[in-house]
Amino acid sequence: MIRNIVGSVLALAGATAAVWSPFRAWYDGRHGRDYPIEDLFSGITDARAEVIGSILLPFAFAAVLTLAGVVFRVRWLVALAGLVVLGFTILWMVRVGQAEGSLTVGSDGRGLGDGVANALGGAFLLLLGAAVMSGRPKPHATRVDRPYAPTHPTLDGPPTRTLDRPHPPEQAPPPSSDVPWDPGRDETPPPPEHPA
Repeated sequence: MIRNIVGSVLALAGATAAVWSPFRAWYDGRHGRDYPIEDLFSGITDARAEVIGSILLPFAFAAVLTLAGVVFRVRWLVALAGLVVLGFTILWMVRVGQAEGSLTVGSDGRGLGDGVANALGGAFLLLLGAAVMSGRPKPHATRVDRPYAPTHPTLDGPPTRTLDRPHPPEQAPPPSSDVPWDPGRDETPPPPEHPA
């Protein structure tokens, strides 16, 4: 629970930093919202972009992924949001490096600005938040009960014996006689005589 709270706070802070970064200077005082999203794939130009068609678009998408990941406690959504922010920031840096010949960092407003730092920091916080979150709890394994098997004799099956019942005492064999048994001889005792 605590891990989810801490991870969610880090993820939301990272998404906020990423969305805020296009409104800061990215290179030579030019804000990130001024770079058209298509320039990241075709090359940096001097064309100005509308806010919705700028580099803000993928960062806003990453913020939506972050909100969904925090609400539903899905770590991979937050990690995906961090990768989106990191990937588009690095892609922008590659394109600007190709257009300018090199990337520089200056204290006089020239070179890389704090908008890039915000974007990279936001991506780091998103990935860290995804790593800290514990995610959704796994469902507990349910016990599978064995089918009921009667232990007492039933009418439609052979009788069974339970383990905790004592065995019935064995009957003693009938007493033996010295006279050998003859199957043809009737050994039934004669009926008692009735007085006449």
